[in-house]
Amino acid sequence: MSSDLIGASSTFRAVLEEIHVVAPVNTAVLVQGETGTGKEVVARAIHDASPRRHHPFVAINCAAIPAALLESELFGHERGAFTGATARKRGLFEMADGGTIFLDEIGDMVSSAQSKVLRVLQSGEFTRVGGEQTLKVDVRVLAATNRDLQAAVASGEFREDLYFRLNVVPLRAPPLRERRDDVPLLSAAFVELACRENGMKVKTISDEAVALLSAYPWPGNVRELRNVIERLVILSEESVGVGDLPEEIVEDVSRRKREAVSAGQTLPRVELPPEARALPLREFRDHMEREYIRIKLDENGWNISRTANLLGIERTNLHKKMRSLGLTREERAGS
Repeated sequence: MSSDLIGASSTFRAVLEEIHVVAPVNTAVLVQGETGTGKEVVARAIHDASPRRHHPFVAINCAAIPAALLESELFGHERGAFTGATARKRGLFEMADGGTIFLDEIGDMVSSAQSKVLRVLQSGEFTRVGGEQTLKVDVRVLAATNRDLQAAVASGEFREDLYFRLNVVPLRAPPLRERRDDVPLLSAAFVELACRENGMKVKTISDEAVALLSAYPWPGNVRELRNVIERLVILSEESVGVGDLPEEIVEDVSRRKREAVSAGQTLPRVELPPEARALPLREFRDHMEREYIRIKLDENGWNISRTANLLGIERTNLHKKMRSLGLTREERAGS
């Protein structure tokens, strides 16, 4: 399994299980997900866990190749097939023979190339651009898109028969906002990677900074997180703290917390135990605050950073409250 697959959340573990199921077979897989969710990482993991892992893994971004050149890239061309074709060229399907080809952003593929890809999926056969000889390859096709292919089929932009051929096994790469529990693991891994790639001594990242990063929605997903972490590593001193975070991230998280507070929530009526009813207001407040914090700590396995983030306070403040309320790990549920 690829070392780039980092995460421990239930959402991420479900993806790993799907990869484990589809890797051994030869069927086509369509990986769907937003930009930056790691669709190519998922495709590589499928290849690496498959019987084809000792053969080539060839990837192409269909949206990055001009439409006029895409067929030549995929299927090759003969000398003289078009202006500039001074020699025969092997295409990516030939290079991937025996292995896997990954067609990223296949929703942007031109219709002429779509028909040739369909032919390969059906028979393993194709011809080079400008050629007459039929070539045959043994290639597993994995594809990915951030578009709604069903809508593209309905509008006539994408071939329905190709969609059904590709979508034998649909697999979704979840956005980072649906797997926030993985942000600490990803952040630590990206800090280490950025330090190594830039020849720097390995730095640390504070729990408070990680808590803020975990609360951010990451519209650019894992790719955006990785780029931000690399920037933080380069610009920070010995460690990365809250003060090093981009202002837009800190402001966005703060705004969301304010909106959540102002929106308010209807709280259920609480039945007080008899002993609590006799307490003076200050003691009652401390008692209820202590019980609430203890419950939240139990729910989060006494992970201080995660609990502080959910409570909307700094980790150091939570430590102070626990000390002032006499709350210790000895009261952890099940201990």
